Amino acid sequence: MASRAETIQQNHEPRPDPQSQTSNPDSSQNSSTGVDYEPHPGQSIKVSPERERIVKSITSLYSGSASEEDMQVYAKEAIYDDPWSYCDTRYKIAGQWYGIPKVMASSKTLATEIVSSTDTELIFKMKQEYTPRIVHFSKPVNSLVSLTLDGAGKVKYHKDMWNEKDYSHEGLGKIMKTLNGDYLTKITRPPGDL
Repeated sequence: MASRAETIQQNHEPRPDPQSQTSNPDSSQNSSTGVDYEPHPGQSIKVSPERERIVKSITSLYSGSASEEDMQVYAKEAIYDDPWSYCDTRYKIAGQWYGIPKVMASSKTLATEIVSSTDTELIFKMKQEYTPRIVHFSKPVNSLVSLTLDGAGKVKYHKDMWNEKDYSHEGLGKIMKTLNGDYLTKITRPPGDL
């Protein structure tokens, strides 16, 4: 019998095709893998105010807001999935966002481009600049953020892809990502009612 997290993953994990979602018509502007994660805000598709609010809340979290209000964009039972973490509740997801101000001197969203919006999915390119507390060297990172939404418009699955490869949910990598997701809350201590 599948666990609650496995059921959410099976039913809600976005599987965007990075090449079709992000490739530039001018192939010289794409990486060698055929993707262009560089956001072009002027090319962003129009979305409803509710969808704009979701993107605003998510980018605020990436920028270190760690606010309970922004966290409410997630369903209580939601998944966050990136190269470093796999979190299977809103509380564990909050552990990630509450950790950003602890490890980063700053984190700024420099640009976004919404590339797709359907009844159940919202996909955008994002450029985020991270400055770690220890080295104070800023590094911009482009990624493709895919959100699956439930019937109430809450984020059920949040996937942050840093390259054209989808994530494996098996083996040592999955174990390390899950451990990070499960135990970071002990360090970052988000509000228990999330």
